[in-house]
Amino acid sequence: MDRRSFMALTAAVSLAPALGSAATAYQPGLVKELLADGKTVFVDFTTDWCVTCAAQKRTLSALRQSNPAYDENIVFVSVDFDQHGRKGIGKELNIPRRSTLVVLKGEDELGRIVAGTGQAQIKGLLDTALTAATA
Repeated sequence: MDRRSFMALTAAVSLAPALGSAATAYQPGLVKELLADGKTVFVDFTTDWCVTCAAQKRTLSALRQSNPAYDENIVFVSVDFDQHGRKGIGKELNIPRRSTLVVLKGEDELGRIVAGTGQAQIKGLLDTALTAATA
């Protein structure tokens, strides 16, 4: 990784908790770097025009605001599905469509939701990530 990429990654990761419910915008290699650093990563494959994605974002935002431990222990990364969904990370993780949420730790996928918007379902995925991050 070159110096410029490292500085951008460091800034993005350090700002994530301060941004509250914001997610770090994906750049190629970001998730691999975070995982190599031992982070638990919650990846949101989304688009600006997807209504299911918007519903997921509202639910995620409310859940993250209700439990600060999520933002303190999990790195949230937003991947533009239109740009990266069918190649790179989207292809590596076999992402079937936008509105897919995935939790990763090390080399393991800990959970996935495809097009689910229910609060209990998304909270369960967040809790799985939190458990992994604090173990």
